[in-house]
Amino acid sequence: MKKVLLVEDSLTESEKMTRFLEQGGYSVYEVRSGEEAQLRLKQQKPDLILLDLILPGQSGFEFCRKLKADPITKAIPVVICSTKNTDVDRTWGNMSGADAYLVKPVDENTLLQTVSKFIR
Repeated sequence: MKKVLLVEDSLTESEKMTRFLEQGGYSVYEVRSGEEAQLRLKQQKPDLILLDLILPGQSGFEFCRKLKADPITKAIPVVICSTKNTDVDRTWGNMSGADAYLVKPVDENTLLQTVSKFIR
């Protein structure tokens, strides 16, 4: 089963996206911050990272840049999923190395279609 690391500090959003992903056949593990995600990445490498931008501590943009700069994690696809919905935010996501950008609230089909582009 393909693994998705969900970095999301909103419990409501996290539960909803986890449900969508699990129904789509993915194994999901949730963390609430970039710092927690870094610890989790040392234990287990996911097939994809679903990343919120507004997180406690470092921002999702910062965390994405770190992931893409690290030889161990740079090949893991990162899909940003955020309420931030401006062209500037999308540009920053692209510049940070994100592979895709989704706007919350995301519907189940869009989420699963996007994830399936990167992992099968």
